[in-house]
Amino acid sequence: MRLILLTLITMCAFAANSLLTRAAVEGGHIGPGAFAVLRVAAGAMTLGSIALLRGATLPLLRRVRIVGAVSLTAYMVGFSMAYMTLDAGLGALILFGVTQITMFGHAAITGQVPTARQVTGACVAFCGLVLVLWPGEESVTDPAGAALMCLAGLGWAAYTIAGRTAADPLATTGANFILCLPLIAVLLYKSGLEADQTGMFLAVVCGAVTSGLGYALWYSVLRQMQGATAAVVQLSVPVIAIIAGAVMLGEVVTPIVMIAAALVVGGIGWSVTAKR
Repeated sequence: MRLILLTLITMCAFAANSLLTRAAVEGGHIGPGAFAVLRVAAGAMTLGSIALLRGATLPLLRRVRIVGAVSLTAYMVGFSMAYMTLDAGLGALILFGVTQITMFGHAAITGQVPTARQVTGACVAFCGLVLVLWPGEESVTDPAGAALMCLAGLGWAAYTIAGRTAADPLATTGANFILCLPLIAVLLYKSGLEADQTGMFLAVVCGAVTSGLGYALWYSVLRQMQGATAAVVQLSVPVIAIIAGAVMLGEVVTPIVMIAAALVVGGIGWSVTAKR
């Protein structure tokens, strides 16, 4: 029961990241560069302080931190920039669709031979992404925003894979945030640094609470569940984000997005619940 509650809190935190970023950036309260920098800085300060108060040592000078810092940077940069044009729910759908397909491919490459059911499910999910990303007059997706969110999905997949071996989730997440902060500052120093009080507040909440503490909790939860289960529960995030985006931000849920969501969630769910 405790694991279920912690997992539910984590998934809501992930969905909240999309809502907070969309409301702050698209709402004109803060530029994507400033939002990303403040988000990571708030997360780094929160996690670093908690880790030090616990007497833990932040594992900064380790080779594995390179993967964590670089993948987190790719995620943060793509995520913040993409929400200049994408709706919260649509962005979450692309993010987690790309993430799960990437993790599925990684498992296959590293020796976990996929079954026919897994391949079928992955193909269905991929078709859902193609549907929502397909260019043309009826397209609901901005190409640049979609490309940036795909980058974020690749970064989050690498970050999740690397996090499965974290001995101290909170200290590891804090170290990743600290190391990726200068990378993000350099990459986004010209990408909208203006901000008002509302934008700064949303960025700090997103960084300190739904990102920093949320990711640390996710690293902790990951160690208590199988890889397939971890993939399944993440499929709830786009659904939560789509519903919350429509209710809280007034976003329009088109039939194409609904069909694509059904294909992505259903395909990956079918794939990762295979017996093998």
